[in-house]
Formats: sequence, C-alpha cells, structure tokens
Amino acid sequence: MVRKFARRICAILMLAACATGDAQVPPHPPGTVCYTPQFWCWMQAPAYPGTVCFCPSPYGLVRGVVG
Repeated sequence: MVRKFARRICAILMLAACATGDAQVPPHPPGTVCYTPQFWCWMQAPAYPGTVCFCPSPYGLVRGVVG
C-alpha cells in the first residue's frame, strides 16, 4: 500500500515538473513571446529566442526569456 501511494506521489510530482504555461500560449513565430516564471506576454518587436526580455505587471517589469 505504501509503495502504491509512493508511486502515485512520484507520478504527480513528475507531471507537475513537466507542466509549463506553454499550453496556454497561442501558436506564434519564434521570438515573439516573452516567458516569465509565472506568465507570458507578446514581444513589442521580435528578438532572438533565449535572450532576456521583460513583461509588464502591476508591480513593474518582470524578467523573462524570449521563446
């Protein structure tokens, strides 16, 4: 019983680790979306994927990565 519970917990943790916000991002050309740890925003101008970008939030700019 403990092993079955441990397997379920492991599966849930693996799914959570693999889950990203990509599921909610519409199809887009590379370099037009900025990903932050909590959300994403459209880029004002396209940039190279992997470069640093910033998204506006109610608390100021949030650092992200172009995707």
